[in-house]
This record gives sequence, C-alpha cells and structure tokens, in this order.
Amino acid sequence: MPRWESRKIPDQLAEQWRRLGRWDGTTMGERINEALVEHAEQILRIHSLERPWEGTFGELRTRALALAGGLSARGVREGDAVAFQLPNWAEAAVAFYASTFLGAVVVPIVHFYGPKEVSYILRRTEVAAFVTAARFGRRDYLDDLESVCARAPSLAVVAVVGVGAGGGPLPAGAVPFEELERGPSLARPAVPSPDSPVLIAYTSGTTADPKGVIHSHETLGAEVRQLGGTEANGGLPSLVGTPVGHFMGMIGSLLIPVLRGAPVNLIDVWDPARVLATMLSHHLTAGSGATYFLTSLLDHPDLTDEHLRYLRFAGLGGATVPTAVTAKAKAAGVSVVRMYGSTEHPSVTGSRHEDDERQRLRTDGRPLDGVELRLLDDDGRPVAPGQPGEIWTRGPDCCVGYTDPELTRAAFDADGWYRTEDIGVLDRDGRLTITDRKKDVIIRGGENISAAEVEELLLRVMPEVLEVAVVAVPDTRLGEQPCALLRLAPGTPAPGVGAVRELLAAAGLGRQKLPEYVETVDDFPRTSTGKIIKAEIRRRTAARYAS
Repeated sequence: MPRWESRKIPDQLAEQWRRLGRWDGTTMGERINEALVEHAEQILRIHSLERPWEGTFGELRTRALALAGGLSARGVREGDAVAFQLPNWAEAAVAFYASTFLGAVVVPIVHFYGPKEVSYILRRTEVAAFVTAARFGRRDYLDDLESVCARAPSLAVVAVVGVGAGGGPLPAGAVPFEELERGPSLARPAVPSPDSPVLIAYTSGTTADPKGVIHSHETLGAEVRQLGGTEANGGLPSLVGTPVGHFMGMIGSLLIPVLRGAPVNLIDVWDPARVLATMLSHHLTAGSGATYFLTSLLDHPDLTDEHLRYLRFAGLGGATVPTAVTAKAKAAGVSVVRMYGSTEHPSVTGSRHEDDERQRLRTDGRPLDGVELRLLDDDGRPVAPGQPGEIWTRGPDCCVGYTDPELTRAAFDADGWYRTEDIGVLDRDGRLTITDRKKDVIIRGGENISAAEVEELLLRVMPEVLEVAVVAVPDTRLGEQPCALLRLAPGTPAPGVGAVRELLAAAGLGRQKLPEYVETVDDFPRTSTGKIIKAEIRRRTAARYAS
C-alpha cells in the first residue's frame, strides 16, 4: 500500500474547521452509501450513443458493493489506489463508489489522456487496480493497454469495460469489468480515518509531468458542501458533459447531485445538437463549467426560446471568462456567475445570481465561506486594493499536498497558505479578478496543459528543433489554444502543423495537448544572459492572434 506524505495543517486551523463543522469526521464512503440508500429510487441516466444506461441509485449501490467485493477478493485493500479512465458512463460511477466503499484512494483519469500520461499516473501513484474502456469513439484503448500496464508494476487488477463491443483482444491478466461484479459483495463500507487520502487528481502545471493532487475525506467533504451551496445552475436538474475523469466533473456529477438526492444526467460526447435535443426531451439545463459548454449552445443554430427557458443560469470557471462570453450570455437572458479555483483549492471565490450584475459579470467574486485570501507582491508584501498581486489561499477544502513532497513544500507555507501562481486584483469590496498567471500553463476548455511537457516532447521527437516555446493564444470557443514556436536548425524546412501533431500523438501525448498552431522563428526575445523571455513571447503571440 503506497504512503503519500501529507502537509502539516496547523492545529489551530484544523480545530477551527472542525468547530465550525467544515470538517465533520465523515468519510466519503459513508456519505455516498447513506445518500444511495436514502435516495434509492432516484435516477442516473447516461445519454450515450455507445453505452446508454438508466438505473436507480439503489442499483448503483448494489453494483458498487459487488465491484468492491470483486476488487477485495483480488487483493485490493483499504488505502490502495484504484484508477479509472472512462468516459461519462455508468461504470465510472460504479468504480468511484466502489473505491470509496473499500476505503481505497480514487484516481480519476480523463478519458482523452494518452498512454504517456496514463502510464505515468499509474506508476507514480502505485495503482493497485485500473478500470478502462475497450473502445470509445475512434480510440481503441486496448492498443496501448499492455504497454501501459507493463510500466506499472504495482497493478494487481486490470478491468475493461465494453469487451466484445469492438477493440482488440484483452492483454494477459486483464478481465472484463462485468467479471468483477459477479463475486460476493462487500458487506459494508470501510471506515478509514477521515484525515486519510480519498482522491488523487492529476493536473498539468509548470512541471513536464502531471501533478498528483491529494485530497482527504475532510477536504473533499468540505468542497462538496462548499460547491453544493453555490447553486450556480439555479438548482435545476443539469445535463453534464464535463468528463467524470476530471476532478470538477466528478464532483459536479457523481457527488453533489447524489448527496442532494437529485437526478444525475451525463452525456459522454458534447455534441451541441444532441445536448439541445436532450435538454427538451428530459427538461434539463446545461452549459455550466468551462466557457465552451455554454458558448457552443448559444452559438448553435438549433437554439430556440424554448431552450432558453431551461438555460437561465450558468456557472463558469476553469479558465478566464472573457467579457464577450458574459455579454453573449446576457443578451440571451442567461444569468452567469464566475467562479475561481483549481484542483488544489477547488472553490476559492464566486458570485451569486442575485449579486449586482456588473460585479457578477466583471469579477470572479468574493471568497467563499471559510476561505481566506491574500495578494502579495514579489517580495511577499500585501498589495493595496486595485493593485495586482500573486494569490495565496487557505481553506478547509484545500488539498493536503502532492504525491511529490518537493512540490508540496514549494506550494505551501508553514501557516497553511497555498501559493496559486495566479495573479489577481482585489477591489475595495473584496471581489477578486484574475488578471494573469505566473505558471506556464495553457487552459484549453477548462483543461490545464503544461507548456513544459509539450516543449520537452517536441525537442525529443523533432531533433531538428533547437529551441521551442509553447504558449497560449486566445480562442473564442475554448478560451485558449496551444501554439508552438520553433527555432529550427539552419536549412531545415518549416514543418506543417499536421506533421507536428502526428509526431506528438505517436509519442503518446493526449490529443487535447496537441498544438493547434505551429510557427517557426529566427530567434526568441532574450534576457542579457540569453534566457528566453517567455512572458514577452506570450504577450506578442497572443496579441497577434487576437488581432
């Protein structure tokens, strides 16, 4: 069983959060089990052309206890890591709930991550059990499964969903998912320490490899209560397209509505025409999350006044929210609230629909209950209202660290403050506006892309590239897109974007990280010591694409 080093949370903070009920000593398995029993007749629907499903919360609980029993029979124990890489299918919910019933640590993996990222996550987290799909869309996951698993020596169980529905043969040792549901069920959920890890979510940052963010039962429970109280979608039943392998997608679809006893509606492919049709046939709202989900609906020719009767509220976050998006929403009669957070500290600031419209649309809101916020200059001194500063946060829903202790030590101070590496401005009313970021990250449709990871891989697969800079350029649909600027060896012809994307994909990079644009340059702006000035490259490139 792996052991991850959690940061030391100051005693006075932990005591304060317990006294105020922000930490309540309940494990995630206990919460989920109680909700599935109490709301046993409530429905989960999977809107999918490949793997549709409809069932009750009671059926989900039965399946989750059966899967937990199957994993236990194969040696998976409390504290072990269980990973799943699945689209928005029922089996993702079953795997998640079963893991919490076992007292295991859940490791969700976004379904479009490539073999490079997946093998790193399995190895870095010492995963004991891995659940994946045989095939989804045009991707055959079985093509890479054997090589991915071979690089993760801790794996004891590999289960595949959708065997027989396409894809190649199962690699040695892998079993159909259904086989794990056939054995004796777990009698009752385990009750580990509420301070122990329950979830490790991987996110891209300034490092080349994804960072494993550790949440405990207490921090995840605090986040569920925090986010669940915002009512960003107006409290209406919602169709969710954010991947459940994404931290916020999992919380927003598989946790918050279940704990509330609300119906769950997931769609595995965000096809705006299908989403709009499903909204009317099932009386659902949609569009919250990254800005793309909302703009794809507002821009679609099938959108009617009938849709707008359901699409009255939306909560946007995951990336900077352009004023053009909020203006478009306002013109359509959609009330938008902006929120700010990260995988490390999920819900930092936010607004409410009843707030003043100008402040609601132009800022990222005030600190949420229990969250503390401070903005510091480069010397660590507080900045005045209206002045930009680096954002430091503290709160009961902030993570307990990273799987890499060095990253934990770099990101947290002794008083429990988390360094976000984002730049913002606080107004005199305490409202935050995100203005920039120090970290070298591109946020495409709410997904973080590490520029360093793409740069490192480009230099490896393209020896003719002497230097590279990958930066964000503005995109009206997805917020940002990656652009790769290459300095080539003399006499080397400029490569096309298609050729560069093919090389990176063949090296295992997930498709969401592939550059949308490729340019060649004679040289980069540099410091007096010859170091590339990345901030200047970002500024120039973004201005060029915005014009």
